[in-house]
Amino acid sequence: GGVAMFLKEAYGLGTATGVFAMLMYVSMVISESLVARTFGSYVLQIINLEPLSFWVPALGVVLLAVAFLVNIAGNRAVQASQGVMAAIKVGGLAVFAIAGLWFIDVANFTNGSQGTGSVASGGFLAGIALAILSYKGFTTITNSGGEIVDPHRNTGRAIIISIAISAALYIALAVMVAGNLTLDEIISAQNFVLAAAAQPAFGDAGVWLTVALAIIATASGVMASVFAASRMLAMLTSMKEVPHRHFGMPGTLRTHAMVYTVAFAMFLTVALDLSRIAALGAIFYLVMDIAIHWGILTRLRSRIDVKPAIIITAIVLDVIVLAAFLWIKASQDVLVVYVSIGGILLITIGERLFMWSHTDATGAMDM
Repeated sequence: GGVAMFLKEAYGLGTATGVFAMLMYVSMVISESLVARTFGSYVLQIINLEPLSFWVPALGVVLLAVAFLVNIAGNRAVQASQGVMAAIKVGGLAVFAIAGLWFIDVANFTNGSQGTGSVASGGFLAGIALAILSYKGFTTITNSGGEIVDPHRNTGRAIIISIAISAALYIALAVMVAGNLTLDEIISAQNFVLAAAAQPAFGDAGVWLTVALAIIATASGVMASVFAASRMLAMLTSMKEVPHRHFGMPGTLRTHAMVYTVAFAMFLTVALDLSRIAALGAIFYLVMDIAIHWGILTRLRSRIDVKPAIIITAIVLDVIVLAAFLWIKASQDVLVVYVSIGGILLITIGERLFMWSHTDATGAMDM
């Protein structure tokens, strides 16, 4: 609940906190559905099933159901599964990077201008928006603060260590890919660019290794995201920022939140394609991120150790990236822009009506 707690401290309990926290929650669920569909795409590389339009979302829904069962089994089951899968995917990606770096061709680093694609600043900034979404997963750590030993000390450490490991792997893999493939080869390989870049080291087995790692990575990502998103929804419910109905279901509030979270993710997995899911998640997350930074800068500066220059820089970069991303999407897929605006308006109106209908003249909430 780290994001929700920051919003509550900055804006107080009310519509603003509810809206921005729900944007964060929705972006988390969107990420779940994005990763679930990616899981389906990779599984179908080793299992020949047709039609893809059915089996990709179907396999994503199956993964979400399994993630629900693992999370229902308890924190120990989640911790054990996550520990094993994290070790496999980090170790596997490190092996890919190290092996591929031995075969890089320095000439490939200067071949970008020879590709068939075009380079535009707007497209580059739009790409950054999606890259920011990939780092959003680190908020999972703050949502799991209650499960961390000595959270005041170790939460920050966990975030820094995780980002450092991931950034090192991302950079090493990017260098490995750029050094082994031309730009046209990278574009052609698309989702299997790691396998193509590792072919000098692993041969055709690189495809199978890539698929295996991708399946493990996506499965563990969905399990972790279900855990974090359901905890956040349960916290927002406890804070009386969102309504709650159990509809006769047994179990705790957190169990109910998990059911709603997984059901929502399943709906998105079936209803939207990968590119649109990613775009919506990036837009919602960037809007929420700007709100977080603004609240810290204007309302919490006197209470916590804030470096204004860093916060202002983050806000400016968020605004630039969001504007570029919206501009690109408006010219390529305007439906994404309409849906994102509609989603934000729907959340805002829903939160406002909820607050209005459940608050009496003294400010107390009837829940």
